[in-house]
Amino acid sequence: MENSKADNLVTGTAMALVASPDDVKRDYQAYQILHWGFVALPILAGLDKFADILCNWSMYLAPQIGNVLGPNLTMQIVGVIEVLAGIGVALKPRWLAPVVALWLWGIIVNLLLLGGHYDIALRDFGLSLGALGLWRLSQHFDIARTTRSDTGA
Repeated sequence: MENSKADNLVTGTAMALVASPDDVKRDYQAYQILHWGFVALPILAGLDKFADILCNWSMYLAPQIGNVLGPNLTMQIVGVIEVLAGIGVALKPRWLAPVVALWLWGIIVNLLLLGGHYDIALRDFGLSLGALGLWRLSQHFDIARTTRSDTGA
């Protein structure tokens, strides 16, 4: 009798336990791409909040948010938070990747309050899904890395 799709979903966990070394290597490569991407991108964007080389970031700040501390100070605080988030993802993606996803959702809310820039809001939603993908992959690979380093392997 052939397994149904539901049976395959239930046994999927057992199948992962017998993944080939090539499967694990490919999964680890995907994890590394997301891991280091979500280290570099927040750090670079955060640093640029002080330099405005990529763009004038204040133009993406909703007045309801920017008027509290002023646009420049607000963007500098955002820059510091983004740099810290990137460093945090470098050190512990299992804990910080969901924080980055939440941060991106905050940016989306800001863009919706601002009105317009819906293309950027959609892009940031896609980035948040990537951060969640990193979080799921880190459930395996970040734990494995910690276990290996704790045992001296």
